[in-house]
Amino acid sequence: MNFVLLTVMIALLSTGAIAQTFAFIDVNVIPMDRERVLREQTVVVRDGLIREIGPARRVSVPSNAVRIDGKGKFLIPGLADMHTHLLSDSDEYLDSIAPDELRVMVANGVTTVRFMIGTPELLDLRARSKRGEIVGPAIIVASPHLTGKDQGNNFVVTTPNEAREAVRRSKAAGYDQIKVTTFIKPEVYEAAAAEAILLGIKLVGHADSRFVGVERAWKYGQQIEHLDGYLEFLIREGAPITGSVSDLYIYDPENWKSLDHIDESRIELAARRTVASNPFVNPTQHFMKNSFGRLRTEDEIKKQPDLPFYPARVQQQWLDFYKKNRFINTVPLDRRARWIELRNKLIVAIHRAGGKIMAGSDTPEFLWLYGFGIHNELKALSEAGLSNFAVLAAATRNPHEFLGSLAVAGTVEKGKRADLILLDRDPLRDITATAHRSGVMLKGKWFAQDELDRWLEDIAPRIAGSYKGH
Repeated sequence: MNFVLLTVMIALLSTGAIAQTFAFIDVNVIPMDRERVLREQTVVVRDGLIREIGPARRVSVPSNAVRIDGKGKFLIPGLADMHTHLLSDSDEYLDSIAPDELRVMVANGVTTVRFMIGTPELLDLRARSKRGEIVGPAIIVASPHLTGKDQGNNFVVTTPNEAREAVRRSKAAGYDQIKVTTFIKPEVYEAAAAEAILLGIKLVGHADSRFVGVERAWKYGQQIEHLDGYLEFLIREGAPITGSVSDLYIYDPENWKSLDHIDESRIELAARRTVASNPFVNPTQHFMKNSFGRLRTEDEIKKQPDLPFYPARVQQQWLDFYKKNRFINTVPLDRRARWIELRNKLIVAIHRAGGKIMAGSDTPEFLWLYGFGIHNELKALSEAGLSNFAVLAAATRNPHEFLGSLAVAGTVEKGKRADLILLDRDPLRDITATAHRSGVMLKGKWFAQDELDRWLEDIAPRIAGSYKGH
């Protein structure tokens, strides 16, 4: 074979244009169809799909297959991060780093991602990733957010007609879901929600506790992020305070006093009403807990593996925020611990009532980075009290069930897309095992972990160096 032809074939293989056959040999499979482990299996992948799963002693391995040793390891579905953004979404970073940002996600085992504030650039990335032009997860893009005040990359909607038009424009542009955030008047929200239902597009996002409220969001079947509005719902009748610790109102120390007036008997009611409305809930628990609920020290931040992806100037800005922010320095730690406790109880109650918790990192914010963030979220959901199987479901089958893609992804089953992670340890015993990988398979292409680690090492200075903010 001449050199030119060999070079072309290598290039085609790297983009997935030429199919390869792979076989995971003697691997323990956690299929996520139900709680079980299939031990000592062989899993054959060809043309990007899982073609065979069965006991290693029975499955015939194709002669042309690339063999991947799975002995003592665990194969799980690729992870879905259901709430994230890109640094390049902002004006502070170069747009050109976006493909590198997607590779950071893949290197951490994220094979499906939902971007929660859409842009035309994200729609383009979605198409390029789907065509295999770039290495990236399967991408879902919510619309530019609907809000009552201009906050950038949004539809400002102050009348019902403006809300309906924003929904129509988002649908026509190709966005997958309609994102709502803050300062939307009730009648404007209701117009947007009704139009989304009419057009058959999912309504997702915040439930602004002062304008919309969780009960109105339940009425329209919205998929709610961050547990917005839930704390307000738990305040006992007749309490001297109605505002609580949701959304933007988290920054007002006065709102934290509402935690003294919580009626915990309403938690089960909130869980039942959630399941009756829309059982899919994305609490972004790690981000909320570790950005606002507990004291995050400078030493802790400096030990984070994702810190090198941020330039020194940005690192210092956030270190200063934690030192100087009025909220950080005035809300007592015991009150913050109470807030975490209540959020944990809500998560467990929703799950026990039949709800479908989903994992979302809400990165990159507060020096938490995408990719790395999904593992933090899984740990936080485990600490909240979910079983490790329920936690894994939150990042695998539940998101795909919500997205309507469970027939093609989200579990390890014959005929499904080969988005897979090979783990060194059993995540059903220790959920932190998801951060200890031997490699990732994306759309049927295998990347060994040493290669992925080199990606991260190379990409970190490029992303940090792309910062152009002031």
